[in-house]
Amino acid sequence: MTYPNVKLFINGEWRNAIGGETIPVIDPATEEVIGQIAHARKADLDLALEAAAKGFKVWRETSAFERSKIMRKAADLLRSRAETIAVMMTREQGKPLAQSKMEVMGAADTIDWFAEESRRTYGQIIPARFSGVSQLAMKVPVGPVAAFTPWNFPINQIVRKLSAALSTGCSIIVKAPEETPASPAELIRAFADAGVPAGVVNLVYGVPAEISEYLIPHPVIRKISFTGSTPVGKHLAALAGRHMKRATMELGGHAPAIIFNDADLEKAIEVTAGAKFRNAGQVCVAPTRFLVQDGIADKFLDGFVKAARAIKVGNGLEEGVAMGPLANDRRIPAMEDMINDAVANGAEIKAGGRRIGNKGYFFEPTVVADVPTSAKVMNDEPFGPLAIVNRFSTFEDAIEEANRLPFGLASYAFTGSVKTAHELGRQVEAGMLTINHNGLALPEVPFGGIKDSGYGTEGGSEATEAYLETRFVSQMS
Repeated sequence: MTYPNVKLFINGEWRNAIGGETIPVIDPATEEVIGQIAHARKADLDLALEAAAKGFKVWRETSAFERSKIMRKAADLLRSRAETIAVMMTREQGKPLAQSKMEVMGAADTIDWFAEESRRTYGQIIPARFSGVSQLAMKVPVGPVAAFTPWNFPINQIVRKLSAALSTGCSIIVKAPEETPASPAELIRAFADAGVPAGVVNLVYGVPAEISEYLIPHPVIRKISFTGSTPVGKHLAALAGRHMKRATMELGGHAPAIIFNDADLEKAIEVTAGAKFRNAGQVCVAPTRFLVQDGIADKFLDGFVKAARAIKVGNGLEEGVAMGPLANDRRIPAMEDMINDAVANGAEIKAGGRRIGNKGYFFEPTVVADVPTSAKVMNDEPFGPLAIVNRFSTFEDAIEEANRLPFGLASYAFTGSVKTAHELGRQVEAGMLTINHNGLALPEVPFGGIKDSGYGTEGGSEATEAYLETRFVSQMS
């Protein structure tokens, strides 16, 4: 399949950038340029802002019932095109084809979920103190939204923001990732083909800092949603705050996975290895710090290392490949630096640790053990196929390490004790905790972090609240 050159989508039209600039797209498995994307500048952003303002006036007056119907149609179109879109995603991002298709199909489920929620943006009638007075709390869309998304899940990271905005009556400008532009463009195409009015959905690419610094302060934009690193998220949140803009922030993590002596060992290894090395570890909720109780630490380490070594690494389009390349050339030296630093601080490499070959950004699934807290990888998110396996003795030890960092996105635990599970729910400082399985990121459940991992949720019934304003009307007859 030929990889497409990707255009901007503004006011219902696919168009080149006004200045004619483009950005190359590189296949991380081959390091070859496979396409070009239109590079938006200020003039293009002005057109998108004008379109979003006009689109909002139309969309907010469209009934929730009609919005839901259009969204459901977009979900069906996405499903029907999943095979083609998955190939695009694998070529631009690297993940195995099966994972790409799963992401597309999951996105369709997310659209369906928010389509149904659009019909449930209930307000309140509040009992009045006086006869003849009605008191109404109404939910209304906040206005045009600017969304900024990363390359690790090119569709998944956009679809939550896009669906929440559209379900509530907001228009949106999506700044999609330049590394992985074609699959997000196909997501937008599904909505356009489903009948979303011109200007309601807009798509741009360019220099991330230039676009965010221009869109966030602009008076047309009333809300932002960002997924990415904590340092960038803090900067954008501060910028939004200076202009009194609502913000949802889904930022970095460093997820602990606590394995107790009474855990189902085989299940713990299977679930956590799958979660760790999915998408080459480039997952914000991937388990990273494996904290294993002394009684089973050796057995867990042996089993986890065996699982890591069994993973077939290669081009995501090839049969049987379970892990593709890292997404770009920056990730290779980042992995090497963290591994070398860990070893220098006394850690031991139990599996992997090296780049594979010299063409494509392939890296071995890597396990390091007995890593001191002074090591860089114990404090900064590795965002790659690198797992840390350390030991702990008591419940209190595990909680102390799990909560030591300023991050609080996802966390995992395995235990046979109901009491332990209950205490974990109370004491682990994370926005999400999954016990004895991987139950994260379904459309109907909350998805978000606390502390330096951000605020707000992009899943579940609360996800639409950030896109709605409450307005109070009191009337005497």
